[in-house]
Amino acid sequence: MASTPAITPAQLQQYENEGFFVLPSVIPAAHLQLLRDEAVGSIAAADAQMDAKVVKQLGPNVKGSRYFEGFAHDRAPGIKDFLFSDAMADVCRAVLGGDAYLYWEQYVIKGPERGLKFSWHQDSGYGMHATEKPYLSCWCALDDMSEQNGTVYMLPYSRTPQGRKVVEHIRDPEINDLVGYHGDDPGDPVICPAGSIACFSSFCFHRSGFNTSPNYRRVFLAQYAAAPIMKRDGTGVAGRAIPFLKDGKNVAGGR
Repeated sequence: MASTPAITPAQLQQYENEGFFVLPSVIPAAHLQLLRDEAVGSIAAADAQMDAKVVKQLGPNVKGSRYFEGFAHDRAPGIKDFLFSDAMADVCRAVLGGDAYLYWEQYVIKGPERGLKFSWHQDSGYGMHATEKPYLSCWCALDDMSEQNGTVYMLPYSRTPQGRKVVEHIRDPEINDLVGYHGDDPGDPVICPAGSIACFSSFCFHRSGFNTSPNYRRVFLAQYAAAPIMKRDGTGVAGRAIPFLKDGKNVAGGR
């Protein structure tokens, strides 16, 4: 990245107190276009898998409605230029400290006019891992985000009945989501321009609405942890544990 996001003490305090903050318009044009271009490939790859099996839904993917692609950089190595950029290193240093590992990354895309919602959950309640410390989710907006196109909503710690505690999530049999909050609070919508990053703790409840706009709603999610995250059964590392920062230094190359 040509420039790095300026993270203020107030934003870090909000992260500590409420679980999230937003960095408006910080993804440079070149990386934003790269992520948008590869989102097209993500949709095409998912559609091809469903077409091959002659189905409209495969795992969490619903054709024309909702798409997820984990570890997209395996398909498109150029994405690593963003994941391990000096700017993302600055975000990780500010939130996680001197050591950071890439734990997970994925596209989260909603189709036009019928993109499905996503239920209230904590990322740490969703993953099949064991961790006492939250990890960092960087929700990267590839389009202008609004309530109309199904932006993310955050539930601040101060309005969460369980506070910062990770709770048991129950699977919704209709849409296959895991749900951890069943209250009436609608949360705070993240209304932001393309190129913004919502940074939130894996303990912070969040959801997203339906996409009723005529266009795709595209998000790239990058998640980093201060230490490798282990599986609950102790059999090894959950997700990935790709070294990014060591003692504050970008050991992934500072792409």
